[in-house]
Amino acid sequence: MIDNLALAISHGLIALAVWRLLRRPDLDREDAPPPRKGRPRA
Repeated sequence: MIDNLALAISHGLIALAVWRLLRRPDLDREDAPPPRKGRPRA
């Protein structure tokens, strides 16, 4: 049987991540992000 605490913790962390992503100020902008400086990843 799945522990209710484990379900609450995992769903709570997912909800926190969604909440933080939705509150980002750059979410409403349609311009491209500035290019990253440094060595390109392979």
